[in-house]
Amino acid sequence: MTVLASRLDPTGADYHAHRTAMLAKLADLDAEHAKALVGGGPKYVERHHKRGKLLARERIELLLDEDSPFLELSPLAAWGSEFPVGAGLVTGIGTVAGTECLITANDPTVRGGASNPWTLRKSLRANEIAMRNRLPVISLVESGGADLPSQKEIFIPGGALFRDLTRLSAAGIPTIAVVFGNSTAGGAYVPGMSDHTVLVKERAKVFLGGPPLVKMATGEESDDESLGGAEMHARVSGLADYFAVDEPDAIRQARRIVHRLHWRKAGPGLDPAAAPPRYDEEELLGIVPGDLKVPFDPREVIARIVDDSDFDEFKPRYGSSLATGWATMFGYPVGILANAQGVLFSEESQKATQFIQLANQRDIPLVFLHNTTGYMVGKEYEQGGIIKHGAMMINAVSNSTVPHLSVLIGASYGAGHYGMCGRAYEPRFLFAWPSAKSAVMGPQQLAGVLSIVARQSAAAKGRPYDEEADAAIRAAVEQQIEAESLPAFLSGRLYDDGVIDPRDTRTVLGLCLSAIHSAPVQGARGYGVFRM
Repeated sequence: MTVLASRLDPTGADYHAHRTAMLAKLADLDAEHAKALVGGGPKYVERHHKRGKLLARERIELLLDEDSPFLELSPLAAWGSEFPVGAGLVTGIGTVAGTECLITANDPTVRGGASNPWTLRKSLRANEIAMRNRLPVISLVESGGADLPSQKEIFIPGGALFRDLTRLSAAGIPTIAVVFGNSTAGGAYVPGMSDHTVLVKERAKVFLGGPPLVKMATGEESDDESLGGAEMHARVSGLADYFAVDEPDAIRQARRIVHRLHWRKAGPGLDPAAAPPRYDEEELLGIVPGDLKVPFDPREVIARIVDDSDFDEFKPRYGSSLATGWATMFGYPVGILANAQGVLFSEESQKATQFIQLANQRDIPLVFLHNTTGYMVGKEYEQGGIIKHGAMMINAVSNSTVPHLSVLIGASYGAGHYGMCGRAYEPRFLFAWPSAKSAVMGPQQLAGVLSIVARQSAAAKGRPYDEEADAAIRAAVEQQIEAESLPAFLSGRLYDDGVIDPRDTRTVLGLCLSAIHSAPVQGARGYGVFRM
């Protein structure tokens, strides 16, 4: 039997302590997500509604098929920066007229929908997801263009947004722009470069330069409607493919455009008959300890996210601090790599390398569940070849072409983050639990290393070492690294695609697996040189 037998005790003290710690983190996370939901605040939301306009998420809800899910991406973008949480943009994957689409929606209650540096990064990430997974793109546009005080950080890289739209189209991936209000300056190129456009009567304003700029540049007097209104673009310029009388009509027409695409996935959809896990998803809250130095068995997580809790483990007796094996999620075959005891030794590295190659040979996507402090260090391990064995694993991950999905459930430190397919290794999607932490190394280790280096430097110069200053510096460094290792900080910089409730892990991964099968899934048939 390959069905996992759970050893988790939901009545035990450890379980309840872990659950309490996780619920506290989730409460903090909900408070941060709430900041994104309020947009520009009650004043601007009320003003927007009084103008007879829908909010960004209201537009998305109307666009989506009834009762279908929406996987929102990067909701904490810009967290910890001078800009509002969410970066004034909503992005995600949802089903429109039976077709999975990548949807973006400007939030006009946040500085008129203007783009700041984090808006740009979030948009570029959305375009990357659409391109790699061959998802049609729907842009719900109402933006005043670049946030001008931030232009130095937006103008040069911002051109990639328009480049991406043309490349999506060239790749045969449909792009649709629905314009509800201002689409000014650079924002005018979103409808200008999309395959299909819908403009709303007396609302849409699409122009490279508004009346004030035209007046300054040419001396010409003009008004919004004659310069860039929906009526003009529908009758005169030809920019508008479809003319909508109001917002609901625009969304109806957008849904009709998607229907007429007759878009087909390259692979299968979710299997509605797939057997659910045998264990309650609620129990995922009590698995990861509040202190990540305490080990836990990732098989308890796997048992609660895969079909029928069925996990066919690969090399279970070799390299035991990394669990590898085969399973299905919503009927999709997957290979899973999950850190069991945190440290990656030579055996784990070689085991992972072989497993990744097998997955590519069979065209099976890989799921990485992170809880690693990195590759093992020390004289014995260096002499045993940990560098070349770790390099083998990183080589395999780097050149694997099957889709990768990563979830940070615990620690994800050092090169172990790389070997387990961290952000730099381009997983199709990467999410984190509120319990996750990620940095070059743990706070205490990093502060200790700096202290040792400082002591050695003082000794080499024959100077006395200030122990009080050392203690203060170590405390400050530990505090800084701890803060910079937390999920909200990392998610704010788009180092993941979102921080999720552990109980939603199976659903989120299922939606991602469905999305990646919109494109062909094919493994690598060749690799770089493996140092043996």
